[in-house]
Amino acid sequence: MLNYFIVIFVLTMIIHTSETLSYSLRYAGVKINKIAVALSLTGIVVLISRTANLIQAPLTGNIVDYGIADSSFNVLGNFRVLLLSATIGTLLAILLFPTFVNIWGRVISRLELAGSLPKLISSVTIAQLKNTKYYVKKPTFNLSQYRYLGISKRFIVLNILVTAIYTVGVLSSLYAAYLVPELRLTASQSSGLINGIATILLTIFIDPQIGLITDKAMNNEIYRDQLGKIYNVLMLSRLLGTLLAQALLLPASMLIATVIKFM
Repeated sequence: MLNYFIVIFVLTMIIHTSETLSYSLRYAGVKINKIAVALSLTGIVVLISRTANLIQAPLTGNIVDYGIADSSFNVLGNFRVLLLSATIGTLLAILLFPTFVNIWGRVISRLELAGSLPKLISSVTIAQLKNTKYYVKKPTFNLSQYRYLGISKRFIVLNILVTAIYTVGVLSSLYAAYLVPELRLTASQSSGLINGIATILLTIFIDPQIGLITDKAMNNEIYRDQLGKIYNVLMLSRLLGTLLAQALLLPASMLIATVIKFM
């Protein structure tokens, strides 16, 4: 079980690190005026996180099965640790953000020369990988300036809530399966509905707003200089969302368990 747990922990970190670092890819595209290429690479990054999510879900189900078989096993405690891995992954992305802006800028420029992603990957040498150390940059934070960036508080709160729902979706449905083991199949399938709701909210309210922010930066040099700080705000709101997921885990699980009993 320990090996399963370590794999799930790492996969959860990968999911949240890669999704949060997609902001650095967008920002790199804006900085070098190659946003279309950046957005195409963003799709690949999201694909990696979605693939990790597909592997994570069935592995996490093993924790529930183990907990049902052994009543002394602390399923809730283990799930909270997994939520902590989401927070760690998001925090790691925040710390790596300025470094990956530099790295992605180089990748986008080389992709334009190579012409395709396979050619780009095949052209990478050990020496080039060693040179990545020169792109390392320490993150800087100046919270006093964030209030002047023109981001509405409602948008930040919404980003926190959507991140929390998305983070807790699979785990809350699986813990509901643990609470009502006789209906665990029904409970486990509800994760798709929860994540679907989060995805709809993300698609309707969050992604278009981020697109507008990015487009505005492309056409306004002053706003472009502020874009990195705006992405920092968005990443910090994602971090708060993963923390809020800790508070939502048990209530959401109990709500799911109650609803499926009356289905």
